[in-house]
Amino acid sequence: MTESLVSGTLNFRDVGGLPAGDGRTRSGVLYRSGNLAHVDEAGAASLRRLGLRRIIDLRDDDEVRWAPSRVDGLDLVTQRVPLFLGSVMSFFEDDANLPGMYSSLIDGSADKVVEVVRGILHDQPVLVHCTVGKDRTGVTVALTLAAAGVDTEAVVADYARTEALLPEARNRAVVARLRALHPESLHLEDLATRSPAPVMREVLERLDAVFGSPADYLRAHGLVDDELEELRRILVVRS
Repeated sequence: MTESLVSGTLNFRDVGGLPAGDGRTRSGVLYRSGNLAHVDEAGAASLRRLGLRRIIDLRDDDEVRWAPSRVDGLDLVTQRVPLFLGSVMSFFEDDANLPGMYSSLIDGSADKVVEVVRGILHDQPVLVHCTVGKDRTGVTVALTLAAAGVDTEAVVADYARTEALLPEARNRAVVARLRALHPESLHLEDLATRSPAPVMREVLERLDAVFGSPADYLRAHGLVDDELEELRRILVVRS
């Protein structure tokens, strides 16, 4: 399945309906996707119907310059929160693996992750996106959902779902282009196309071991209890 909720986008979806203890995540509140550089007229109409009030763009300056979002005319706020200190391409150059990339994000961009969560608290419906919606979006949305009380396996499954939503033709073209630049890379295909459930499970287990929980990770980096409670209220409806 490779369809997207919004025409011209990649991996666009609602995170509503996920089990969270005795409740479920609300639909129509938090969306996630890849970039918005190819949104067409039908896609813009879909975004308008969703009533988005805020878009949180996790891409770096070069990515935004190469692929600017096509959201002109939409009445919303765009919040830029570049998650990595350097370029995303540096992970391909360094032949990093997915766990290494995610550790870099968690360890080096904790203040930015908190900034994203606060953006979600500020306006809804809200869209969080990066270029593909797999890694930066995947980790940030996973931490947000986990902190709101979503069941761990549901958080992992939502992250892993991305792999099935990336079109094969897109994957072949991206891998070929990157392989030409990095012919000896061992982890290139993982970085470009994959979202394995065990990797996200390991991220969450690490946060449990080091901080106590994903919520405690956010708390340790500045989010306060009232904000965590509001996050749960916004995202989860009790049965």
